[in-house]
Amino acid sequence: MSDKSGSPPSVTTLEAERAARGQREKVGGSGPAASGDVTHTLSPDKRAAAGKALRERVPRAQHGAWKKGESRPDPIDILHAADADRLPDLVPIRYGRMLQSPFAFYRGAAGVMAADLAQTPVSGIHVQACGDCHLMNFGGFATPERNIIFDINDFDETLPAPWEWDAATSQPACHSHGHGSGTGLSRHRACLDGDLPFRPGLHT
Repeated sequence: MSDKSGSPPSVTTLEAERAARGQREKVGGSGPAASGDVTHTLSPDKRAAAGKALRERVPRAQHGAWKKGESRPDPIDILHAADADRLPDLVPIRYGRMLQSPFAFYRGAAGVMAADLAQTPVSGIHVQACGDCHLMNFGGFATPERNIIFDINDFDETLPAPWEWDAATSQPACHSHGHGSGTGLSRHRACLDGDLPFRPGLHT
C-alpha cells in the first residue's frame, strides 16, 4: 500500500485503518460496500427510518462522555511509533511545534485520537473519512464549475471509517484552537457553534 508518490503510508494512517477495521468488525459490516446495496436502493423515507433505527441502537447520549479504557495504549508510545518513518533530525522540531499550544499538539496527534475513537460506540455507517478533521485541514477552493466552496482540503490521513469519527474530531479541534488562540470569547463561541448548520440533519 502506498500513496500516489510511491511512499508507504504513515504509521498514523495504518493505526487509524486498523482501528476502523476493528470498528467494522464490531458492528458486523465491512465498510461502505456492506451498506451500499441497501442505502442505494431504498427510498429517502426508508433510509431515514433505517437511520433512526440505528440511532435507537446507538443513542446520541452514548457519545456524551469518554472514559479511558484499561487497555488504552500510552499516547507517548503512539507518537513515538509514528516517528519511525520520519526523518530523525526533524522529529525534535515537530515536537517543539506541538508544544506551542493544545491545538498544535492536537494537529500532530491524529494517531492518539484514532486509538481513542476505536473504543467509542458507532452506528455502523462508514464513509471515506478525513481522518484528521481539524480546522487547518479546511479551506476555500474553486470547483470545475467555477464555484468557490469551503471544504476539507487535506486527505493525507483519509480512510474508510465510521462517520462519527470526523464529527468527534472536529469539535475538539474548534475548542482547542479557540481556547488557545487568544481571539476572545466571541470568536471562540463562534468556533464552537460551527456545527450548528448540521444539527437539524443529525437530530433527525
